[in-house]
Amino acid sequence: MSALLVLYFVFAGIRAFALLASAEPVPVIMGAAMLTLPLIGVWALLRELRFGRSATRLADRLAAEGRLPDEPVATHPSGRPMREDADAAFPRYRDEAEADPESWRAWMRLGIVYDACGDRKRARAAIRQAIACERNDIRGESAKS
Repeated sequence: MSALLVLYFVFAGIRAFALLASAEPVPVIMGAAMLTLPLIGVWALLRELRFGRSATRLADRLAAEGRLPDEPVATHPSGRPMREDADAAFPRYRDEAEADPESWRAWMRLGIVYDACGDRKRARAAIRQAIACERNDIRGESAKS
């Protein structure tokens, strides 16, 4: 999907420069808009790739430490989690994150549980919090050195 998006950016950029080359006001405005939208798309794509890389790195660290969530959550034949099992898994990890809000591990574990239970919005928010906490940990360690 990313490759197709990049291909679209290339073709849109070519067309945008052709419009900018015309001396007429409407095509120039359209060309400027065609350049702006792909730039926003590139920014969004890079942001998502960075998020994915950071989330994977933190999940790998948790796995190496043996601290990944281990609650079994039953699923429907479609693969969607059973709501009752999902609801039962949240309190432990939510309480852990609330008890230690500076712990990237607690936030990452909560994000993994949210994701496993199908709540993508909360999962991404918790994982973003984990990434921010981990960055703060690194800054704090380098300031001590």
